[in-house]
Amino acid sequence: MTINKSQKDNTLCINLEGRLDTMTAPELEAELNQSLGSVNELIFDFSKLDYISSAGLRVLLSAHKTMSSKGGMKITHVNEIVQEVFDVTGFSDILTIE
Repeated sequence: MTINKSQKDNTLCINLEGRLDTMTAPELEAELNQSLGSVNELIFDFSKLDYISSAGLRVLLSAHKTMSSKGGMKITHVNEIVQEVFDVTGFSDILTIE
């Protein structure tokens, strides 16, 4: 998985490419732990994310909890495969997905 991030003012945008799974979730979690302190809004761009596992969902849930006390978090450009995982697990009811 490749993580590309950009920050403008208090908004952090993270673009993920590849698979967010047991092997790559710790990398994203470490990146978020370093980066979320100074931001009020978090935007994930999933246009190049191919797959997400339960380990990836756990990282997203943790980020969502952190950001809900700030400005918020949203996920954009979700493909059908990832959207199906969100729907089946109920995450589509919890997360803001555009």
